Amino acid sequence: MDKKEWLAKNFEERRSHLKAVAYRMLGSTGEAEDAVQETWTRLQSESDQIDNLNGWLTTVVARVCLDMLRSKKSKREEPLDDEISELPSDGSENPETNFILADAVGPALLLVLDTLTPAERIAFVLHDLFDLSFEEIAPIIDRTEENARQLASRARKRIRGAKNSKEDSDRQREIVSAFLAASREGNLNALIKLLHPDATLRADETAVKVAEANKAKGAPQFKKEIKGAHNVADTMNGKAAAAQLALINGFAGATWAPGGKPVVAFRFSVVDDKIADIEIVMDPKNLNTTTIEIIESNSGR
Repeated sequence: MDKKEWLAKNFEERRSHLKAVAYRMLGSTGEAEDAVQETWTRLQSESDQIDNLNGWLTTVVARVCLDMLRSKKSKREEPLDDEISELPSDGSENPETNFILADAVGPALLLVLDTLTPAERIAFVLHDLFDLSFEEIAPIIDRTEENARQLASRARKRIRGAKNSKEDSDRQREIVSAFLAASREGNLNALIKLLHPDATLRADETAVKVAEANKAKGAPQFKKEIKGAHNVADTMNGKAAAAQLALINGFAGATWAPGGKPVVAFRFSVVDDKIADIEIVMDPKNLNTTTIEIIESNSGR
């Protein structure tokens, strides 16, 4: 058996497991198949660098899914009930995990997962559903081990319904509101204190292009990804004058809505009272599928 045949044989033996991982991240069998196929493509070009095939395949399919989530390309095109019956199992789950997974493929949980940042979603799925350690997860989502643990914890709390409580909702709203106020006031130190040291700001392609086009008008210069509390604070400092506190998919965030029509959504992930991630959504297709409820007016803006 030559190397190509050996790779194909071993990959096919693990295909069901990889599809299970991808499905639980993406919520679509079609997209899960795409992610698995992309993993196979990468395997053929990078096989000389692999020591642990099992671990490599799980890591790569997770990274492919993370890229898909971040680029906002994942849409459920098939009826969810039809997809559930097709969901593969790798046969490794214990009874407790099976109970969780029965929940995990339901429409309600997928809706909750859609409110998480990509990093939260990946951390939760890999740890809680597939038992990867946070040491293994951290490099996949480009976080520290402790931050990966915190992101999974936040996702877990939301999924269990804890984050729907009034107390938690009020606290996140308080933190986001304080962040917007500090930005309007140009209070850099206050912004840094509200951000997790490993905080990340991500912007979609539309936001990056619009920011660049309006550079002369003083618009914040977003990049695809900005890392670190100081860098995120510097980018947002003095730039939230027109932003309004809002509920984004039911969670505290912000929007800019000239004339009452939102043209940008800011999604916040708060971990242990610190802002860990800010996601800027400006692509009209994604805004159309985002529920935005303005809860603070900006008079005079």
